Amino acid sequence: MPEAMLTIGDFARASRLSAKALRRYDELGLLPPARVDPFTGYRYYAEEQVEQARLVAWLRRIGMPLAEVGRVCERYATDPEAAARAIRAYWTRVESETAARRDLASSLVDRLKGTTDMSTPTPASAPTSEPTPASAPAHALLRTAVRLDRGLVRASQQDAAHAGPHLLAVADGYGPEGARAAREAVEAAVAAHTDLPDAPGTRTGDVLDALEAGVRGAAAALAELTGSGTTLTAAAWTAGRLAVAHIGDSRAYLLRDGALARLTRDHTVVQALVDAGELDPGEVADRPDRALLLKALDGGDVPPEPEFGVHGTRPGDRLLLCTDGLSAVVPADAIRRVLAEAGDPEATADALIALARERGGPDNAACVVADVVAA
Repeated sequence: MPEAMLTIGDFARASRLSAKALRRYDELGLLPPARVDPFTGYRYYAEEQVEQARLVAWLRRIGMPLAEVGRVCERYATDPEAAARAIRAYWTRVESETAARRDLASSLVDRLKGTTDMSTPTPASAPTSEPTPASAPAHALLRTAVRLDRGLVRASQQDAAHAGPHLLAVADGYGPEGARAAREAVEAAVAAHTDLPDAPGTRTGDVLDALEAGVRGAAAALAELTGSGTTLTAAAWTAGRLAVAHIGDSRAYLLRDGALARLTRDHTVVQALVDAGELDPGEVADRPDRALLLKALDGGDVPPEPEFGVHGTRPGDRLLLCTDGLSAVVPADAIRRVLAEAGDPEATADALIALARERGGPDNAACVVADVVAA
């Protein structure tokens, strides 16, 4: 054995990783040993691997998933600055998701205490999980419209959508079985919400539990798929409250008094770069990787955790759920203008699809428009 080689025990002590972890990282191709004895199977490591091993240990300590750890290590070997940007983007995403959970927890605390006076909507350029004033009275209802459009470029339709009296959902499938993935994700969300009562006493926690069950059901339905997946944005409207579960880059918006608020945050690489201050929001549309997802339902062993939000509604509010075939093509101000001026939900949905087509219709588009009206 060359003098510079370390046994797995020595390397474990030097890198502060357990021998078990080192064997696991070897199996994953994340940190292979420099040499494996062909007769005994003993693993030996080079001294220069200690720094990379410590990097792996630190990244795991901040909770970075193994797949992302591998990508950071690959970048670090050739471009340390790119690796640093990736770490900053990851941590910004963690902080964003933590903030979303904090806002959700605050919302639930306010609901339990009987407080319903929340903040007003913020512009669509500044998405928030809490743009909610007082909930609509129990006698309000939703008037809805749903549209699916293949667009002018795609050979098939891989989006799915649903607009019911109490559940709105859109999904954007990808891969060979993307259409099935999107359809089954929406169906799972609908099925989980079917038996939930619409009554003033319905607890917000029950609504969120139903949405979470829908996401779990969608993940289970997609378990057999390979190389395919879908986004999912589902909004349950019960007793005047809107609960949103979101994975991917489809979006939910709320229009109130002419102001448009985005209720979801894109789970994409470019959004993480924007959040980290590495990319100007105005540059997103020109990025070829703008649709590269950080979260999606893809049939993996561990489904991603959805982002949740709870929002009060009132008569006069207008809701929009859409896939990126609309939101990535039509600017937010144009979406706001159509939502504010186009008329009833049917006419509005038609106008939004027409706008996407006017801009080339490069992707499938799905949209759900829902008005909160007094019964």
